[in-house]
Amino acid sequence: MSQSTVPVNSAQAAALAASRGRIAASLAERPDFRVIARWIEPSSQVLDLGCSDGSLLRLLIDELDVSGYGVEIDDAGVLASAQRGINVIQQNMEDGLKLFEDQSFDTVILSQTLQTLHRTADILRETVRVGREAIVSFPNFGYWPHRLSVLQGRMPVSKSLPFQWHNTPNVRVLTIKDFEALAPDVGVQILDRAVLHNGRLVSVGANWRGSLAVYRVKRS
Repeated sequence: MSQSTVPVNSAQAAALAASRGRIAASLAERPDFRVIARWIEPSSQVLDLGCSDGSLLRLLIDELDVSGYGVEIDDAGVLASAQRGINVIQQNMEDGLKLFEDQSFDTVILSQTLQTLHRTADILRETVRVGREAIVSFPNFGYWPHRLSVLQGRMPVSKSLPFQWHNTPNVRVLTIKDFEALAPDVGVQILDRAVLHNGRLVSVGANWRGSLAVYRVKRS
């Protein structure tokens, strides 16, 4: 018995190829995206806090058919997200997440955003209030080249911390151990952890060999 197929025209094929190309580029640029995508349920409701240009939400929509919103304060990020077809809200997260009800999303994401916030503990509490689960990623200041830079008297500059001290958007520096010590104090239960360097998982000596940490958490 022959199988019927749905014809795809050249425009659709080009659009599909372009979408896959953008996804591949996003995955190459942001290795935490791979881990985050593995922890997201298909067709779930997602809130991306500090969504930047909307790349992560676009990836999750295309690959997992999720729905949801991004929150971003930067004008350029809001515009880029809207151009990607993302439902984006322009808001300063430092003012809290009172716009959202308890457990109103399946997953709330803080992807390399935590270190840019002043009210770190408050935002973590709000994140696990709004989401049934949350995913948090951040550059690990305990990574050994970062430690070496400090010992040499300079603030570190690396792939995970690419800015100079005078123009960085980061207002906090934290290590894996710092986050794990803070979590129970702010009512956050750690469910899973992935520590990465150059896109590869680090299992031994994570706090000094890993440059990027990703956590799946919930309210304790």
